[in-house]
Amino acid sequence: MGVHGLTTYVEGNRNFLQDVKFRDSRLVIDGCSLYFRLYFNHGLDQQHGGDYDAFSCLLSQFLSALAACNIQPYVVLDGGMDPSDKKFPTLRQRLQSKIRDADNISHGRNGSVLPILARDVFIQVLMQRGIPLVQCPAEADWEIACLAYQWKCPVLTNDSDFYIFDLPGGYLPLRFFQWNNLNGKASHRYISARLYTTNNLCRWFGGMNRDLLPLCAVLAGNDYGAPRESETLLALIDVSASGRGGGRGRAPTSRIESLLIWLSSFPSVAEALDEVSRLMGDERGRGRKGQKTGLSSQLWAAMQEYHINAQSSLARWFSGGSGALGGKTSCLAQLPEYLSMAAAQGQLAPLVVDALVMKRVILIPQVENSKLASSHCSSRAIRQAVYGILLQKVQDASQGRDGGTRGPEIRGGRGRGGRGNGGRGHNMTAAAGVASVHAQGFNTSVFVEEYDRLDLNLKKNQVEAHSLRNHIHLDGLSQAPVAARLGVLLEVLGVRESTLHSTPYHLHLAVAVTQFWLREAVPTPSQPLLQALVLGMVYGELSLNNQPGATQRQHPAPLPNWAAERNVCAALDRKRVRPGERKGLDIGVAHSISQWQSCLWSALCLNQLLLMPLPQPNLSWLFSGTLVHGLLRLLKGGQAAESLLPWGSLSAQLYSCLLDAVKDCSFKGNPSSGKKKRGRGRGRKGRGGGGRGAQGGVRDTEEMNNKFALLMSDEEYDD
Repeated sequence: MGVHGLTTYVEGNRNFLQDVKFRDSRLVIDGCSLYFRLYFNHGLDQQHGGDYDAFSCLLSQFLSALAACNIQPYVVLDGGMDPSDKKFPTLRQRLQSKIRDADNISHGRNGSVLPILARDVFIQVLMQRGIPLVQCPAEADWEIACLAYQWKCPVLTNDSDFYIFDLPGGYLPLRFFQWNNLNGKASHRYISARLYTTNNLCRWFGGMNRDLLPLCAVLAGNDYGAPRESETLLALIDVSASGRGGGRGRAPTSRIESLLIWLSSFPSVAEALDEVSRLMGDERGRGRKGQKTGLSSQLWAAMQEYHINAQSSLARWFSGGSGALGGKTSCLAQLPEYLSMAAAQGQLAPLVVDALVMKRVILIPQVENSKLASSHCSSRAIRQAVYGILLQKVQDASQGRDGGTRGPEIRGGRGRGGRGNGGRGHNMTAAAGVASVHAQGFNTSVFVEEYDRLDLNLKKNQVEAHSLRNHIHLDGLSQAPVAARLGVLLEVLGVRESTLHSTPYHLHLAVAVTQFWLREAVPTPSQPLLQALVLGMVYGELSLNNQPGATQRQHPAPLPNWAAERNVCAALDRKRVRPGERKGLDIGVAHSISQWQSCLWSALCLNQLLLMPLPQPNLSWLFSGTLVHGLLRLLKGGQAAESLLPWGSLSAQLYSCLLDAVKDCSFKGNPSSGKKKRGRGRGRKGRGGGGRGAQGGVRDTEEMNNKFALLMSDEEYDD
């Protein structure tokens, strides 16, 4: 999590950094550092909910630059919270800061808040590009260091902890990694960068022992548990160091430099720890056999976070080896093996792991109206279902086999035949194959701590885990048929599967989430906002088809006029809110959109936990905040949504069927939400679940789905 003041000090002194022409190498990338820097340092939207399409394109450009220089990236991501809890106070402070930042952004002031789906977009793009990826059980710094140490290659990050780790291949700070300005001839492209090694730093301080650097980090106040006496100790060290002069005959300019000067006078860690004990009057500094006690013991324990293992579990992972990730935590061991593997592959959200291991989750702040309830309140029922699946206690499984707990019949999902998703229109019963894992609820109530916003303050809420009627227990998920898992997902979202049949399969989850949002959001979203959101989805589908490398599959349905559709896409793109426009943010719209994103984020977690009975939508092209806000402004000005799309075009048909499906909400409230909303969003009887987009019966519906399939790449079909 960083060493206070070290980045500023090192990056301000060119003697510590060596100019390099980086190419033809492995590169271990701190994934979280990369996506934060890419998003924040390239002016991407934060105020309107995020522009995931622009972020996706930027990330693709970055990966293409690496490929052009024959650089093989290996991306390592942080996972859930540290089970030791020692960093949780720091996490809470940062979360409170982000709540304030989000409020500042909503009022046009400065701040930085990463849009809630940016991490998911990052993972999706990496997977689409075939980039090796791993998500660690908790914080990834130590795992990254061990991997880079074994491979003797550099690390790309902006975490100051890597000024402490002694890595043979060094550390490339993201700030100096000029990936967007390639140099060299075509066959010898390289990226200009600056490389740091501990040798350079220690040489500057008269050949300081590198083993002393972890002590520097701990004393400077990293997040690994520096002792409470550190402020007093640092003041004493300042006095001592100031009398010794700088490493090059000058007085220290910062506390971190004073500390390094002081440490450079000791030949070993043991002697430095003895002096620490003496300065603090700690007579317990050493026991009878030279064992560290008292303050020295605390410091020594904290320093071990920088001790690198010569053999990395990630090296085995990336080489295709089997076995669970090692590291310093074992929280993934509490998950069934198939979910543990999904988590390591980045296909299970950290929220799920945190809920199981810690019974505590952190909800990401968004730009919204801070005078209203948090946007995450609208999606609470989805998360309660996640907690129920994870934490419920199984009663006697024989009850299911005896017939006492036979579940209701659930229609199977419209999966891809032969791809493990049950096949299109295949009917199954939820009880078949999973009777032994049906649950009868909790013996006692189980709660998860959710950390969320209340006004502008961080608040801990005790949220009860909910058991569902069609519940499948955690241990039985891998044996449960797709129909049963889909039934659970749709029950939570309060959606009838028939309402999804007329829409493209890869958008089913997005449509179901939007139905849920229409019922649960407070205040109720307006019709123009819904239209703008659906128009944004249409734009995303057209844009995705126009991306380099996209292929159009051949189907019996007539081919659309792609030139005309590209013109539609370009016309919609011109409706975006542009940077620097005088008109301020519509905070009410921002709040509703944040509720929709929270519902989608929570539903993605649930879908992942249920082993994806529905495909995850392509998030890069599902939503663009500046586009939706711009389209809504146009619709509020009196322009009809249909006038933006040529009559009879594929885009117009797609818009119509998506809008009708979303409006065709089940009037039956979400059983786990405890709400009963009759009338609003009542399903249409006798419509076959399709609205205008499904008129004409099954034949027309199949033809339309064939047309929509043209919007999907070969890779999406394979998935």
